[in-house]
Amino acid sequence: MFLRIKGVPMEDDEEIKRIEQAKMKEMKRKTTQREEKAYFDKPIIVTDATFKDTVKNYAVVVVDCWASWCGPCQMIGPIVEELARDHCGKILFGKLNVDENIEVTTEYQIMSIPTLLVFKNGKLIDRIVGAMPKPMLEQRITRCI
Repeated sequence: MFLRIKGVPMEDDEEIKRIEQAKMKEMKRKTTQREEKAYFDKPIIVTDATFKDTVKNYAVVVVDCWASWCGPCQMIGPIVEELARDHCGKILFGKLNVDENIEVTTEYQIMSIPTLLVFKNGKLIDRIVGAMPKPMLEQRITRCI
């Protein structure tokens, strides 16, 4: 909204309106950019402290529950990294070390590893237990979105 200034020609009013509209568009664009979530082309580290916010703040999240001493976990790790690159911007991938994060491990009753927990809009929608080839794993994950 603007005030009419006495003595200012009407064509200046139109210029003021144009500037005002341009500023409003710029402000909306900046606000929208801040609200966008950052996606990563590799899995992020998830901990007991960050787990709930991570799952809640992204539409689709896949959490790889693993341990350094687990052979099948070591086999599936590079596949999860590839999937994170392939689906960057659509799916957030995270890695949760079960030895260091007992709360989440207990809450989701992780009894075997690797276990991938698939969340959509903050809700657990699938649990994938064990190592498998990339095409099978990718199909299982992408059918959920």
